Amino acid sequence: MKNRVKEERQKINMTQQELADEIAVSRQTIFAIETGKYIPSAILVLKIARTFKKKVEDIFNLEKGD
Repeated sequence: MKNRVKEERQKINMTQQELADEIAVSRQTIFAIETGKYIPSAILVLKIARTFKKKVEDIFNLEKGD
C-alpha cells in the first residue's frame, strides 16, 4: 500500500508528533506508516483522512499485487 501521509502532513506544516497526538498513536507509528513499514488499520486510515480533510483514496492507494 502506498500513501501520501508525509506529503499531506507537510502541506499543512504538521509534525509527526502533532499527527500522532491527533489520531492517538505514537510518533513512531506515524513514521512507520509514512515509510511503508506499517499498514494502518481501517480506523487509523479514516482518522488520518479526516485530519487532512481528504478522501481515503486521496491518501492511500493499493499497489499492484496488494
